[in-house]
Amino acid sequence: MGKETFAARFAGLTPLLRPRSVAVLGASADRLRIGGRPIAYMLDRGFRGAILPVNPNRDEIQGLRCYPSVATLPEVPDVAIVAVAAERAVAAVEELAQAGVRGAIVLTAGFAEVGAEGAAAQARMTTAARVAGMRLLGPNCLGLFNAAIGYFPIFSSSFEGGWPLAGRIGIASQSGAFGTHLFVVARDRGIGTPVCVTTGNEADITIADAIGWMAQDEGTDVIAVYAEGFRDGAVLRASLAAAREARKPVVMLKVGRSALGQAAASSHTAAIAADERVAEAVLVEYGVARARGTEELLDIAHLATRRIYPAANTLGVLTVSGGGGVLVADAAEANGIAMPPMPEEAQARLRALVPFSAPANPVDCTAQVFNDFAMVGTFLEETAGAGYTTLLIFFSQVGAAPSIAPRLREHLAALRARHPGVLMVLSVLAPAELVRDYEALGFAVFPDPTRAVVAIGSIGRIGAAFAAQPGLPPPTVPPVTLPTANPSEPEAKRLLLAAGIAVGMEEVCRTMAESEAAARRIGLPVVMKIVSPGITHKSEIGGVVTGVAAIDDVARTHTLLLERAAANAPGARIEGVLVAKQYAGTELIMGIARDPVFGPMALVGAGGIFAEIMEDVALHSCPFGEDVAEAMIRSLRCFPLLAGARGREHADIASLATMLARLSAFAIAAGPRLAAVDLNPVIASAQGVAAVDAVMLLRE
Repeated sequence: MGKETFAARFAGLTPLLRPRSVAVLGASADRLRIGGRPIAYMLDRGFRGAILPVNPNRDEIQGLRCYPSVATLPEVPDVAIVAVAAERAVAAVEELAQAGVRGAIVLTAGFAEVGAEGAAAQARMTTAARVAGMRLLGPNCLGLFNAAIGYFPIFSSSFEGGWPLAGRIGIASQSGAFGTHLFVVARDRGIGTPVCVTTGNEADITIADAIGWMAQDEGTDVIAVYAEGFRDGAVLRASLAAAREARKPVVMLKVGRSALGQAAASSHTAAIAADERVAEAVLVEYGVARARGTEELLDIAHLATRRIYPAANTLGVLTVSGGGGVLVADAAEANGIAMPPMPEEAQARLRALVPFSAPANPVDCTAQVFNDFAMVGTFLEETAGAGYTTLLIFFSQVGAAPSIAPRLREHLAALRARHPGVLMVLSVLAPAELVRDYEALGFAVFPDPTRAVVAIGSIGRIGAAFAAQPGLPPPTVPPVTLPTANPSEPEAKRLLLAAGIAVGMEEVCRTMAESEAAARRIGLPVVMKIVSPGITHKSEIGGVVTGVAAIDDVARTHTLLLERAAANAPGARIEGVLVAKQYAGTELIMGIARDPVFGPMALVGAGGIFAEIMEDVALHSCPFGEDVAEAMIRSLRCFPLLAGARGREHADIASLATMLARLSAFAIAAGPRLAAVDLNPVIASAQGVAAVDAVMLLRE
């Protein structure tokens, strides 16, 4: 699907989120029942569209005329809420689809979440909707709300404690209960979340569709997401790309883990690239901010509503507490935020004003400045004017003192006006009314400075993603024709070599004499391995011998490898013995793993027999250019070994990046039959790089 097709798909949710008329199937006069709450909520909140209850047993419900069936409705509603029993829900959706209703919100449970029979019923429901072009939310969902128009097709009891506040944050949640949990916590913190979509079983509309709609919605600036897993990688990518293009941050609380697939049992790369890592890699590619919990999710989303996203974030800190300044500095370092010192001239001016201040950064003005509010203004202005993209002011309880707050507010208002492009955060302990007052000035207020720093770090990463320019194009590789079955190591290397991926010097030998001749041509010492497409991990059966340094040992090793293969893998087809040059350098792993949701993912990391234990890896969707490949390599913890740490030889980083980029292009050229590729180890040295082992797994 192209960009326009995805945009149309996301726009297809508009009838469900901004309808002119709503039918309620299973409508109830009881305001506390599932079929009664949506009607009651919409009446209470002044929904201006038509509300059309459907119940064959009633003529009137909650003061509204009630209709016996969909066929008797006076108009075709934009959307229908389905709150009937599971055994009637499929027929209800079929009736709505035939009537031309554009959207259905199926609150009813008892479908795919309960077993095979329910899954079959859900499939019939989904087919009926898709054939008619009707979008379907649920089943087994809590519903949604759009508070700006008084629209509440939802049965949550959470509104008994208060209604959503006006604001610019949209909530998309796969869990209904957790989606409304987010709304309640936000409401109680004074944060506006007027739109919320919960997706339930996702028979049709997924969390990605909800993100995509909010990316297009003029009333939404920030998208807060609770996700347990993803169903369609292409739709998710399109929704995240749409949000990034619209400069709308996506802040996500992603939970849950599951197996990558059958390939994990036989591929190092697939085993390392568990799908949580894959999801993380994809989300990072699109600049999604990951949160670790409800509080952090709302912290980041709330700060993002300021709509200031520094691309190269630097933090200036003004504090009345030296201890508070140290706390912030530690948190900034942990979150990768630069805190450059104040300019020397500014430091000198501040020392002249308060000799015992510490004006480097953090700037500790001490409580002394509140004896003379002119000094407060000077410290604020000097810190804000020093060129930092973000300013964090830690005034703790001092900022709420009745003797101080009114005059402080004046200085803060003037500061905000003079520096509109700086992201300004205030950490104070203040009553809710004063917090709202400070926020109205344009400051994001946090009671805890550490929480503020975590959110600031996320905003900086969002800004970097928004500012990122398109990278280098991926390399061009020739068409790839895969064999009918898993290739042997030499055959896999021939395929890779044709794509420009460097492999080691080697020969396949049938006899001891051939092995001896090959060793002489290649040059001792050599590595010798058993060659069999049926033996994936040769080292586990003793099928690899390194450091064969004498010609006499070559013949003996040839025989030994055949004996070990016969004893440990008696059914495997043996193609011979591989005699290969023994390379020296740093060992890495490179590979491809095909994720069932996101497709081929490239991996690079610390290699060798401990690759899975070290778990020092970087992943990225295929394909990509050499700039992305080099960034992946430089992100590894083991990179200092490649860069010549402690007198080591500096590896050829450019050649490594070329190999990784070509491998990513090979994955696309090979097509969907390619399940996994392991290049372990890849030897990197100053002289170049070479893949000295290769495993390629194909899908049937």
